[in-house]
Amino acid sequence: MEYKNYGSKVLVRLDPGEEIIACLSEICSKENIELGCVSGIGAINKATVGLFNPETKKYFSTTLEKHFEITSLIGNISRMNGEVYLHLHATLSDIDYNAFGGHLNAATVSATGEIWIDIVSGTVGREFSEEIGLNLLKY
Repeated sequence: MEYKNYGSKVLVRLDPGEEIIACLSEICSKENIELGCVSGIGAINKATVGLFNPETKKYFSTTLEKHFEITSLIGNISRMNGEVYLHLHATLSDIDYNAFGGHLNAATVSATGEIWIDIVSGTVGREFSEEIGLNLLKY
């Protein structure tokens, strides 16, 4: 992993075998990023994506293991109980141009990852909502 800080933006390059969530969390901790937006592209060979069912208030996740292009990685950075909280979604495309997507729980880079972090001045927390069953933004 390499990254460079350009003031309010950080450009990240991830290498084969690196896990996206872990690397972004590490950067946010090191750089003391408390609020921001994430966008990126790249190539992976393993991903765990999920879907939240509001009726049962449970996440359903599946792990996909084959070569994918990340056609869109998008999300935000906040804090919960003082810890980095990444809320990311991804759309992945396979060799047959099938698209898969959802909440990104984990992804392992196969070739490279190119990710921008846009830092926003300020802090936003998260709080669990019993009613909805999710950790919601708390201003």
